[in-house]
Amino acid sequence: METITSIDAMEASLADASELASRLRFSFDSGHIWLGETRMILLHGAAVIALRKELIDSLGTDRARGVLTRIGYASGVSDAAWARKLYPDASGTELLVMGPQLHKLEGMVCTRNGRLNIDVAKGIFYGEFIWESSFEADAHTELYGVSSEPACWMQLGYASGYVSTLMGKFILFNETECSAAGAHQCRIVGRPPVEWHDAEASLKYFQPDSVADHIIALQTQVQNLRYSIDEDLHTDDLVGASPSFRQASSLLKKAAASQVTVLLLGETGVGKERFARALHNASNRADRPFVAVNCAALPEQLIESELFGVEKGAFTGAQQSRPGRFERAHGGTLFLDEAGELSASAQAKLLRVLQEGELERIGDSHTRKVDVRVVAATNVNLSEAVQEGRFRKDLYYRLNIYPVTIPPLRERKDDIALLVQRFLDKYCVRHSKQVIGVTDQVMHAFKQYSWPGNIRELENVIERGIILAQEGGRIDLADIFPAIMDDAGKPRLSGLSKDGSVLKQDEGTVEAFLDYVQKNKVSLDEVESVLLKAAMARADGNLSSAARALGMTRPQLAYRLKKSS
Repeated sequence: METITSIDAMEASLADASELASRLRFSFDSGHIWLGETRMILLHGAAVIALRKELIDSLGTDRARGVLTRIGYASGVSDAAWARKLYPDASGTELLVMGPQLHKLEGMVCTRNGRLNIDVAKGIFYGEFIWESSFEADAHTELYGVSSEPACWMQLGYASGYVSTLMGKFILFNETECSAAGAHQCRIVGRPPVEWHDAEASLKYFQPDSVADHIIALQTQVQNLRYSIDEDLHTDDLVGASPSFRQASSLLKKAAASQVTVLLLGETGVGKERFARALHNASNRADRPFVAVNCAALPEQLIESELFGVEKGAFTGAQQSRPGRFERAHGGTLFLDEAGELSASAQAKLLRVLQEGELERIGDSHTRKVDVRVVAATNVNLSEAVQEGRFRKDLYYRLNIYPVTIPPLRERKDDIALLVQRFLDKYCVRHSKQVIGVTDQVMHAFKQYSWPGNIRELENVIERGIILAQEGGRIDLADIFPAIMDDAGKPRLSGLSKDGSVLKQDEGTVEAFLDYVQKNKVSLDEVESVLLKAAMARADGNLSSAARALGMTRPQLAYRLKKSS
């Protein structure tokens, strides 16, 4: 074993700092900086400090420490490999001492008064060093003041990476004193993990940590919080008392106690997701995750990876493994909205999950068991889709075990008053405005209107009315969405017949529309743009549904929307 009590003496015997600095070259023509044959970059210290702050504020101190530690470790590994190539005849001990010199050259920290006990052949290492002018300690103090714990994370990662590479075994460095924590200087100690009694607490920062999974988890939390807004305003989110509504609710409650797959049927905007959430909350899975996915809103090439997960390297861009919605809903409920839009491949995999309770991530041969209650919803006639070959017959039978049809709003006019009050409570809170209700004229208009957009349309109308109404007043005819009322203050009914002819009861509506166009000199392009955007709004942004409503294909609608924007 060789014991070195002064790192300064060893530095002098190998190469001074000026010799290493001579290896640093700048190529202004190409914009390259080279240390030997390794490309380097020159960053503003302020930029690194800003990155540190963003990592800590976004991911939390623990995860930020892990990211910075692994960055430092990768840098230390690269420098050790370069030093070995630069001095092929140097001993392991000599190369180990070069690490502090490189660290100093790169502007991170100045190492003083080192002590080494090493035997590379036997894998023995003990190192203890004093750090002065630590960049990380100064940066952390500038951002957060005096810390309760050491903060030189990237520098510790560098020391561990450099020494571990040259020793051929992992050497763990810890900071026993840190100027960011109020000490006069920073002190680090390195030795094999087995010689640290609490190595696990530090080793976790060197392990790969999927930041993407953390972000996905945060997104899920945000989504759940968004859903909880509605739940906080009304304990039972299903509002209604009409016979058709009570029948649908009764079927839902009977299904809650079982694990049967439920198929929710109904037009766009009738509240299928609210029914699905109510079913989940009434079941014995209420304390487990509720995960919703709109199958029509995802590109076809991403549907399978979103539902079933993906393994690292399965396709271009799959830089890490991640679970799909099924795995994230394990033990709970998965709501598949617009299930009729699933691709043929996704349908086959969904059938397997429903039948066998297992799945395979894309690019993986490992089978994973999942315990998920599936609730599907669609406004597509699945029976017709089966006959046309667009939907698997066996999957249709598997989903259609327990169908629940949710009635459109035009068939539950008695529930409009209850729903209006529900949305008044919700949006008065959201917009911090007190509106006491709607006028009798508005309520009469609501009950005369056919509501093609169903409950979602009513909700949007109420929100708009709250924004436009006077503080402390009621929503009047002038405040509600223009599409509901014609120029004479009468509620609009429906639209055109399939062959393009005007239905008899709508002649007044069309006349009023033409009067409006002529009066305001609205161009044909503007009319088309309004029609396209209105269809998209009623379809809640679903291109496929909006295209079907307009009698055109999805690509045609996408092209026209792009043209009109």
